[in-house]
Amino acid sequence: MSGIIWLASYPKSGNTWFRVFLGNLLGDSDEPASINRLGKTRIASSRLLFDDEIGFEASDLTADEIDRLRPELYIHLAQKVSGPVFMKIHDAYLYLDNNRPLIPRDATAGALYFIRNPLDVAVSFAHHSGWDYDTTIARMADNGFTSCEKSDRLHNQLRQKLLSWSSHVKSWVDQTPFDVHVVRYEDMHKNPFQTFAAASRAVGLDPSDDGILLALEHSSFQRLQAQEDVEGFIEKPPSAKKFFRSGKIGSWREELNDAQVRRIVEDHREVMQRFGYLNVHGEVLDE
Repeated sequence: MSGIIWLASYPKSGNTWFRVFLGNLLGDSDEPASINRLGKTRIASSRLLFDDEIGFEASDLTADEIDRLRPELYIHLAQKVSGPVFMKIHDAYLYLDNNRPLIPRDATAGALYFIRNPLDVAVSFAHHSGWDYDTTIARMADNGFTSCEKSDRLHNQLRQKLLSWSSHVKSWVDQTPFDVHVVRYEDMHKNPFQTFAAASRAVGLDPSDDGILLALEHSSFQRLQAQEDVEGFIEKPPSAKKFFRSGKIGSWREELNDAQVRRIVEDHREVMQRFGYLNVHGEVLDE
């Protein structure tokens, strides 16, 4: 496969965990890959990537002008390489004001979409961003929600239109002109070998069982936490105490109050039921 393989997700849904797994799988080393050298994957919204490849600085452009150039950037990157390029992306799958998709089909070799129970996303995203839970829950329900758009600073990432959590999910799993393999965060925990193996093979990799097991061992959440404790993590935002904070399934039960749980369920009932987070009565299923 040649072209970009998108590693897409709403924030705090397992995307970075899979990137570390890929670094270990493709690195094929007896030692764990450093979380600060994820060279096997790139970040689609990186300002530095845009500046280097487009040839002039994004800071001289408006956010809409940048968006119109981003499809050209991805086509250029896909044409530069003879094999696959793995690229992390948090943008929703959207069409621009010129009616062109942000993610061009002719630059794409495949896509994985990582989904996580929005109850747990709310807890993790709040800690990651330095927001309270109510603010986070409101932003997860906002179809106009964007990240890295404040004009009072120069972000290291470009503006990303996230939409609501539900709209983000549906944009990737229902609207793309290419196949998307969905990976549930909960399955990454409960059935790691089967889940990581299926995701790897869905994007054209053919690793051995031993290779998958070793990469999983090197990518365990405990190892990631230990690495961050020792060397830090360059992708951790200043607002977060830790990037690899907990990673647990079901932490929302100890963190969210009843009203907050009801709000998330009301906002995202359809998609939560579709992906196995609610039963037909709207009750949260056990993880």
